[in-house]
Amino acid sequence: MNVLIEWMYRSPKGAESLFRSEEMPVAQALLVAEDLEKTGRTKSVRFVDRFDSSWTIKELKGYLKGIETEPHNVTVYFDGGFDRNTKSSGLGCAIYYVQNGKSYRLRRNLFVDRLASNNEAEYAALHFSLQELELLGVHHLPVRFIGDSQVVLNHLSEEWPVVEKDLANWADRIEVKMKELGIQPTYELVPRKSNGEADRLATQALNGIDITGTKELVE
Repeated sequence: MNVLIEWMYRSPKGAESLFRSEEMPVAQALLVAEDLEKTGRTKSVRFVDRFDSSWTIKELKGYLKGIETEPHNVTVYFDGGFDRNTKSSGLGCAIYYVQNGKSYRLRRNLFVDRLASNNEAEYAALHFSLQELELLGVHHLPVRFIGDSQVVLNHLSEEWPVVEKDLANWADRIEVKMKELGIQPTYELVPRKSNGEADRLATQALNGIDITGTKELVE
């Protein structure tokens, strides 16, 4: 999770000014804030995320301690593929997260034979990702969703309206699941080549290759 720091600075002559930093990782923000407080010229230090939730230093430390043993710092890559000839679909997701101070990657895919278009497969892939997050125990956290589908990401970020009934139903199901899990989503559209891992998983599903696995990532 990234946050920015807001603080009030008081000069030696008593003049006060409000400052705001750029976004940075939580651990870095805590170090900066503690350093600022050592100057003795700052007050009202708080942290703000992109959803406008705010914490004091004590509250943010408590939050980090509370989630340490649970999956957090979650990023999801998703993709859906559709074969027009067989009317079948492949769904893929790669989920990156941190737990107990270690980094992990979960990869999963799924073959589906009841969808009608590539756009529907993309929606289904995102919904499939949410089901995997639920099994993983992810809840009440910000999560980054990264994909190459303009339709899905622009619909869910409310950049575009959802017109087709089938796609609107998928969007509704996704929003309901998001609320159930307490997930605060951010969406990132990337070129197809930057979503290669999820794309391969979806293609493997179409080819009848099941992928299920979690791997610890070591730098």
